[in-house]
Amino acid sequence: MPETILNKIGMYEKLKILSDAAKYDVSCTSSGVDRNGDGKGMGNCRAAGICHSFSADGRCISLLKILFTNECIFDCKYCINRSSNDVVRTSFTPEEVCTLTMEFYRRNYIEGLFLSSGVLRSPNYTMELIYAALYRLRKVCNFQGYIHVKAIPGADPELIKRVGFLADRMSVNMELPTAESLRLLAPHKTRKSILTPMRLVQNRMEENKEELAVYRNAPKFVPAGQSTQMIIGATPESDYQILNVAESLYRKFDLKRVFYSAFVAVNEDTLLPQKTSDGPPLLREHRLYQADWLLRFYKFKAEELLDEKNPNFNLYLDPKCNWALKHLEMFPVEVNRADYEVLLRVPGIGVKSAQRIVKARRMGILDFSDLKKMGVVLKRALYFITCGGRMMYRTKIEEDYITRNLLNTKERLPDSVRGMTYRQLSLFDDVDWGSDNENNLYL
Repeated sequence: MPETILNKIGMYEKLKILSDAAKYDVSCTSSGVDRNGDGKGMGNCRAAGICHSFSADGRCISLLKILFTNECIFDCKYCINRSSNDVVRTSFTPEEVCTLTMEFYRRNYIEGLFLSSGVLRSPNYTMELIYAALYRLRKVCNFQGYIHVKAIPGADPELIKRVGFLADRMSVNMELPTAESLRLLAPHKTRKSILTPMRLVQNRMEENKEELAVYRNAPKFVPAGQSTQMIIGATPESDYQILNVAESLYRKFDLKRVFYSAFVAVNEDTLLPQKTSDGPPLLREHRLYQADWLLRFYKFKAEELLDEKNPNFNLYLDPKCNWALKHLEMFPVEVNRADYEVLLRVPGIGVKSAQRIVKARRMGILDFSDLKKMGVVLKRALYFITCGGRMMYRTKIEEDYITRNLLNTKERLPDSVRGMTYRQLSLFDDVDWGSDNENNLYL
C-alpha cells in the first residue's frame, strides 16, 4: 500500500482526493426526516430529496459527499480504493470533517453531510474515527443539519449504535447481489458481515420507536432509516435475481431505499467484465430504479415483473408498460369506477394522479380533459383506459399495435442515459435480454 500522506498535504487537497473517491457511492440521500434546530446550534433538517436533485417543494438539495479515508485493508476487485491499487492515499481527521462541514454550511453550499469511508487498519478503528467526527460535529460544533453515514461491516455493534444516535440515516452496502459474487470479487466481505449490522440497525430502530412513545425527549436512533447499494453489471446476475434480492431486503430489513450503481470499470482484472468504449450499463440501472419504484409505491411484486423465462427487463419499454402489454386482458379499465390499486397499474397514471382521480370522481364523471389536468400522461394511458365507457380514440387492444405506438412516444430518459446505444448494456454474452418489457419517473 502506498505510504499515507495524511500529514503532508493540506485539508483542501484532501477534500479534492476524498470527494473524488466518493463519487462511486450512489446511495447518497437527504430524505426522510424532519427535525427542527433548537435555536442554539447551526442548521436544521427537513425531509427532502436526493443529493443534487430536487425536493418535493422544489428546493435543490446538496450534501457534502466525502470519504473519511481512501485507505483500505480490503482488496475488492471493483473498487478504485482497493488495497492493491497504486493511488494517492490520505485521510481526514475528525476535526477536518467538522471544519469542512461547518464552513460549507455557513456558505450555504450544503444542507448536510454524507460520510463514507474505506477501512483503515480495522473496521473498529475506522468506526471509532467516524464516531469521533460525528460526536464533535453534533456536540462541539452544535451542527443540527442532516447526516448520512456508512456503517462499516465487522465493526463492534456498540460502536454502530453510538454512531446511529448521531446520524439521521445509516447505510450498509450490499455491494453485490449474491454471496457467490461477493466471494469472487470481494473475498474479505461476506453476506453475514453485511447483514448483521443491517439487522442491528433495524432492531435498534424498532426499540427506539418504543422508547420515543414512552419518553418524548428520548434520543432518536437513525430517524431517516437505513439504505443499501448494489453494483449492477460487475457480475452476471439477471435483473430478476437483483429485483428479488431488493424485494427481500425491503421486506426483511424495512429499508428506505435500495440503490443500484451501474458498474464502472476503474480496474483491470480478469474477474471483471472487459473494459469497453460502451461505458457503464446506465439504462439497465434506470430500468431497475423504475422497477424498484413499482415495488415501493405501486404494490407490484418482483415475480409479476420478471420470471425465470424472462429474467431481464426490456430495454425499449419501461417495466410498467411492459407488464401492461403482457396483461391486456385486464384492460381497458374505466377510470370512473376502477379501484385505486387498479389505477396504479395503468401506464401513464402515477400515485398522485391516481389519488386525484379517486377524489375528483366523487364530485362527477371525469373525461379525458380532466385526466390531463390531473397529470395523467395520456399518450401512454389512452390504450388502457376508458372514460364513461369510451376510449379516447378508436384503437386496437393488441400487443403489437400498442407496442409500436408506445415506442413512437419516445420515453423521456435521464440526461445520463439519453443518447446512448442499447448495445452497451450487453456485458455478458450469455445474458439473454428478454424482448418482453412508464414514465421515466412514476409521478
